[in-house]
Amino acid sequence: MEALHEEMPFDLAFHPSSPLVATSLITGELYLFRYAAESQPERLFAAKSHKESCRAVRFVESGNGSADCSILASDVETGKPIARLEDAHENGINRLVCLTETTVASGDDEGCIKVWDTRERSCCNTFHCHEDYISDMTYVSDSNQILATSGDGTLSVSNLRRNKVKSQSEFSEDELLSVVVMKNGKKVVCGTPSGALLLYSWGFFKDCSDRFLGHAQSVDTMLKLDEETLISGASDGVIRLVGILPNRIIQPLAEHSEYPIEALAFSNDRNYLGSISHDKMLKLWDLQDLLNRQQLVQDDKLGEQDSDDSDDDGMDVDMDPNSSKGSRSTKTSKGQSSDRPTSDFFADL
Repeated sequence: MEALHEEMPFDLAFHPSSPLVATSLITGELYLFRYAAESQPERLFAAKSHKESCRAVRFVESGNGSADCSILASDVETGKPIARLEDAHENGINRLVCLTETTVASGDDEGCIKVWDTRERSCCNTFHCHEDYISDMTYVSDSNQILATSGDGTLSVSNLRRNKVKSQSEFSEDELLSVVVMKNGKKVVCGTPSGALLLYSWGFFKDCSDRFLGHAQSVDTMLKLDEETLISGASDGVIRLVGILPNRIIQPLAEHSEYPIEALAFSNDRNYLGSISHDKMLKLWDLQDLLNRQQLVQDDKLGEQDSDDSDDDGMDVDMDPNSSKGSRSTKTSKGQSSDRPTSDFFADL
């Protein structure tokens, strides 16, 4: 399932309970689509929400936000504005993340993070922890902390209870673009422009504990599938299934296009994986179908290896009983796989 935009989308978000998906565009517009199995997404409305590009969109109980330094609340049914926080940041807002039913966090182009109470429409916390744009954020509810990555090449941990930056990594020699928490909270994984994934151990954030070089190009977005695996979106347009500890590219899942993938998201029931790219296309993938195809590919590879081993055993045994040296040649067959096989809301500029 797919839907073409008139201009490039920056972000997407699925509704928490209804079959709706919203996208935010470089033009400052918000699109809302209704989706259903075996049919193309139906666009319900397009609303001009911001004067500048709208870089992030999220569904919350009472609002939506934007990136002309303002945060906007829009009605899901009509797209009409409900409330606007003018000059919410001094600089353009680059990321939004939902924390609770009534709080969201926003990160701007100069590294500032703010937490907002959507009922009171007021700022609860402010963290000045980075010197460049906030590229991604994730909320850890157990410890009430926000993890953020930045163009300054560092990872930060901000404690909401104490309203302070608890920890910050050293410069990683590369921008950090995306972040997920894995292994039951024991590992934090960050994507970089070089394609390397940096792994940090929880509580030891000064330097990464491992570096995984499986991607050839920039890892711009990631989603945690489970505690052992994540789904990555890279600048080569390929969506991949990635294993963490052991670190490996399990299989390319889909190819969105030849252009960079801007964002990935799961539907509320996890039946669909959504992706947007520089090709101006929103694509909705049947997640279980992608994973089943990946399993079939793995099973085929194992079958080929077993067949090769059986052939070797039959062909390479020396049958001469008088021979003083039995000989067995070892044959290695490497399977090759192509690396290219894809309420209300908040937005920001």
